[in-house]
Order: sequence, then C-alpha cells, then structure tokens
Amino acid sequence: MSLTSFLPAPTQLSQDQLEAEERLRAQKSHSTALVASRREPPPYGHRKGWVPRSLEDFGDGGAFPEIHVAQFPLEMGRKKKTSNALAVQVDAEGKIKYDAIARQGQGKDKVIFSKYTDLLPKEVLKDNAQELQRPDEEVVRELTEKTRSALEKQVSQKIAAAMPVRAADKQAPAQYIRYTPSQQGVAFNSGAKQRVIRMVEMQKDPMEPPRFKINKKIPRGPPSPPAPVMHSPSRKMTVKEQQEWKIPPCISNWKNAKGYTIPLDKRLAADGRGLQTVHINENFAKLAEALYIADRKAREAVEMRAQVEKKMAQKEKEKKEEKLRELAQMARDQRAGIKSHGDKGGEDSEARERDMIRHDRRKDRQHDRNISRAAPDKRSKLQRDQDRDVSELIALGKPNPRTSSEAQYDQRLFNQSKGMDSGFAGGEDETYNVYDQPFRSGRDMASNIYRPTKNVDKDAYADDFDSLMQNNRFAPDKEFSGSDHGQRREGPVQFEEDPFGLDKFLEQAKQHGGSKRPSTSNRSKDDYHDKKRRKE
Repeated sequence: MSLTSFLPAPTQLSQDQLEAEERLRAQKSHSTALVASRREPPPYGHRKGWVPRSLEDFGDGGAFPEIHVAQFPLEMGRKKKTSNALAVQVDAEGKIKYDAIARQGQGKDKVIFSKYTDLLPKEVLKDNAQELQRPDEEVVRELTEKTRSALEKQVSQKIAAAMPVRAADKQAPAQYIRYTPSQQGVAFNSGAKQRVIRMVEMQKDPMEPPRFKINKKIPRGPPSPPAPVMHSPSRKMTVKEQQEWKIPPCISNWKNAKGYTIPLDKRLAADGRGLQTVHINENFAKLAEALYIADRKAREAVEMRAQVEKKMAQKEKEKKEEKLRELAQMARDQRAGIKSHGDKGGEDSEARERDMIRHDRRKDRQHDRNISRAAPDKRSKLQRDQDRDVSELIALGKPNPRTSSEAQYDQRLFNQSKGMDSGFAGGEDETYNVYDQPFRSGRDMASNIYRPTKNVDKDAYADDFDSLMQNNRFAPDKEFSGSDHGQRREGPVQFEEDPFGLDKFLEQAKQHGGSKRPSTSNRSKDDYHDKKRRKE
C-alpha cells in the first residue's frame, strides 16, 4: 500500500492535473460538436421528484400524465399575459419621465402640464425681444393668402357636394420637371443628356364610387389630460385633525341593533328637530282665501237663486188667483145675466156654436163615407151596431170598440185556482194528461169549422152549392159505419182519458200496498202486459 492512499485528497490541483482536465474537456467538446445539444426528460422509472418546467423538458412530445402538475407542452393552453404597462422612459438628464402615462395616446404637439416647472410664471421679457415683435407685412400677406385658399377650398367642396349635378374638380396646373439621367451616351435616352417631364394631375371621375371604406369605426380618442396635482410634503397628523376626522357612531331613533343606552339629548340632536324651523308655504294662505271666497260666492248665488224662485212662485200664485177671480166673476155675471167684457156680443157665440155643429156634421159624413167604402158584410154589422148603447153591447157580448192604451193579456195565463201543480198533475210525472181538455171548445168553432161560409161566391161550387148546403156531410154528429152509437160528441175530435186504466191500476196498487198480493184479474192483466212487452 502506498502512502498516498492514507493521505487526504489535495484541495488544489497541480498544473499537470489542470492541463489534463482541460484536455479532457476539449476532447469532450470536440466529440459532441456535431451533435445538437438537447435536454431530454429522464427515462421511465427515474422520474421521481422530477417536474417538467421548460419546453426542453417535454421534447417533441406532449404532457406526462403520471406527473400531477399543470403542464403546458409547446405552450399549449397557457394564457397569454397582456400588460398595458409602459416602458420606462428617461429624459436627457437621466431622470424617469413619469408624465409618459399622461401623454399616452396624445399628440406629440399636445401641451400637457405635468411638472412643477410648468406652473412657474414665465420670466418677463424686454420690449425689444424677438418673441414679442409683430410680424412684417410679407408674413401677414402670405399667411392671409394661405388662409383664404384653404377656406375657398373647403367652401367649394361643400357647395359642390350640395349641388345635384356635380361638375368635375378643377385640375391643378401642370408642373415641368427637368430630368438628367445617370446613364449618358448615344445608346441611352436617344442620345439626349436631359429631359423635361410634364406632370399633370389625373382627371378624377365624379361618378366613381369611393375606393376606400370610410365607414370604419375608429376608436375614441384619449380624454383630456388630467390636471396637475402638486402634492405638498407629508406632515404628521395632529390631535386636533384626528378629532376633526373622527366620524361619530350613528344614533338612530328606529334602529339600535347593539342595544346601546342613548340619552334623549343625543337622540334629539341626531333627529335635528331643534335645528329645523317650521316654514309654512304661502300657497296655503292663498288656498284658504280662495276657498273662503268661493264659499261666499256660492252662498250668494244660492241665496239669489232662492230669491228668484220665490219671486217666480209668488208671480205664478198671483196669476192663478187672478185667473180664479176672473172665472168667479164671469160665473157671477153669467148667473146674473150680465154680458162679460170678453164677449163681443152674441154674434161671436152664435158663430162658435155654428162652427161646432159644422164640425160634428163633418165627422158624421166622414164616418158614413168610411162605412160605404167598407165590405158588404162589415157594412151591415157597422150599421146594425151603430146606434146600440154600451150596455146593450155588453149584454150581447160584443167586444169593446174603444181602443185602450193598456196592454192586453190572455186571461188563461192567470191560473189563480192552481199554483205550481198546474201542468204537472200534482207532482205525478207518470200520468199522461196532455189531452185533458178539448181543443177549442167554443160553441161557434165546433159548428163552423167544417162548413163553408155563407158569403162565398156560388161560382166556386157551380150548381151543387144548394145540395152541399142541404147535405150534412161535414157535420160532427154523423157517424161512421161500425162506430159506437151510444156516445155523443160535443166537438169535432175527442180523446178518451187513460184508455188502458193505468192510473186506476196504480192508485189501487198504492192503496193495497206492497205486502198484499194482487187479485187474479190484476195478475192476469199484468201477465198480459208483460207478454205484450216481451213481444215488442
């Protein structure tokens, strides 16, 4: 065993060892110079504690599902961070330009006051300073000409745009440019050393649509720069300022969630009732005065109306009394045989009586003419009943010739003898009493319903009219062959009530009750009806 094996390793290498390591490193670099330096993930089984961070950790592949961390291979899925932070700008003296935030989006010629020196007043210049001198006439004339041409151009454009027929724009004057080509010689430019170029503005078609889209929405410009705020140096807060900035707790008369005991003077101070003064609007006084005046006017109007009505009633009463007085006087005068002042002699009264007689006779003649124009059958009736009294007409059963304004009602509708039982047979629905009364049981109806009238023209029946009148063919008393001779009818058609005896049978069944058995005859009737129902 050598001595070097027992000695510790040297801390510093010798010159020979350093040169050997350098040669070895150079050989390694030469051997790997042709191969691209590439960092690859560790193989399977050796990835414990390894987390892919950079793009080289993924290689050309995707993420590693066995490593449970957020992975973004090839920067897929990573949110791009956009920042509106400005780059730090420095002025000529090397200080940071903090006013770059205020100048963002503004024009370069925009005047923005953002420094303390901008607030300092300008120094007073002398009267003969160059900045305070007035411009000479040439500068004024040149500036005036430029302004006039610019204004003329704008006005002409506005006028041309407003006209319905637009003329072509005027062309600018031609410009002549001397051109000297760089290649000189007989072979170039036809042997010419210089050329003169005439430049003319291209004619613009007035009907040509716009070539560029001018309806694009441009973002709104930046707002006006903020006003400069010059901060004074910070000072220490005093006790007085602290008390002034102290906000007292809320004292409410409605809410006290903490349940504090708040004295009444504090509540009144918080309410602010003592600080408020009661102000009454003058419109209340105007309203009260207007109401008072309206009430007074209304009372006056009502009183005046009442007086007018009272006067009118008094006048009417006086007129009535005067009229009654005149009538009484006329009655007394007539009783005494004295002519009244209103009568102008006996001629007027006699003329009035003659007029009344003429009127009555005119009505009689009109009545006679109406009777003569009437039908022959009606004429005889009218002439026969003309002189009859009302009592005779009532005794004869004639209708009342006078027309009344009262509504006529059918007396058969007033069933005073029967109540709700009428039409329902006392609540019995099983009884069939539709034909309980004869149809039109009048005396004249039964004798005239099947006979022709006497006034019918004989031509309708030819020569057989007399034989038809003598023949009793349509009489209701004439019987058919095989009919019952015992019964006599009063009308044209009669029906027997309950021909099968069902009502009588039902009454007997109700009287005997359900316990008693029916008789043999009833049972035979029931069997007969049951057989009949089965056959049907």
